[in-house]
Amino acid sequence: MRFLIVIPAHNEEDHLSFTLDSLQQQRYKDFKVVISNDGSTDQTAEVIKKYTDSDPRFETINLQKSQHQPGSKVVNAFKKGLDTQNMGAFDIICKFDADIILSEDYLETIEKAFRNNPDYGLVGGLLYVEKDGDWVYEGNSNKHHVRGPMKAYRKECFLEMGGLRETLGWDNIDSILLENLGWKEVVLADLKVKLIKVKGADYTVRESDYYGRYFYFLGLNRFLAYIASSKEAMKSKSVSFFFKIIKTYEACRSKKLELKISKDEQKVINAQRWKALKKKWLRI
Repeated sequence: MRFLIVIPAHNEEDHLSFTLDSLQQQRYKDFKVVISNDGSTDQTAEVIKKYTDSDPRFETINLQKSQHQPGSKVVNAFKKGLDTQNMGAFDIICKFDADIILSEDYLETIEKAFRNNPDYGLVGGLLYVEKDGDWVYEGNSNKHHVRGPMKAYRKECFLEMGGLRETLGWDNIDSILLENLGWKEVVLADLKVKLIKVKGADYTVRESDYYGRYFYFLGLNRFLAYIASSKEAMKSKSVSFFFKIIKTYEACRSKKLELKISKDEQKVINAQRWKALKKKWLRI
């Protein structure tokens, strides 16, 4: 199976070479990499050139800096890179971040999982971050969800679910939609992916605004959005945090901001969230 790997990159001069080196060191060699340079103002382009000049599997596309919001920004750059390729020549579509390090057997293991399991639609490993000189599990509570920095989709699944959505929450929307279509999302716990920097470090949006927008663009109805907001407020032990999230969510509703999911997809997402809520909290 052949991989198409698209890597959105904006000002990643300090991290990108680690990612690209780890790809060159893969035991599995049948892949193409497209680095989507999203208006970088540092030396990212020069880093990319070292690889495109010496390895025909590496290509790049240079974009004007995206003005999109967190979430949609990275997907926009990903799509621009994807558009440069003939998807018919590939079997596995990957969206990787520009600040991860993959083990030498990463692509080999992913390919084997897809080849041996025709119902697998999305596969990935687990994220690890550096702490006190050691690489430790990032700590995301859901070990069954493939995180945004290392998505690998079976092409048929990717096309059937309509690709990625340019919106906050895209990396949860994909999971819900593909599961609804009968595909499986699988995390291979033995595959460790090193994350060099903390996600969200480049964003200036307030945390309460982030959650309010996230719940809105995920398509949650008011009841589920309020439940989700209360959970975040409990984690923060702050009643005011709940009202701040809700304020942003309601502002998005009143402005009728465009959603990147259809009405039917909203129903699917809300049904899935309600099902998870009943299972976890109501024990139904």
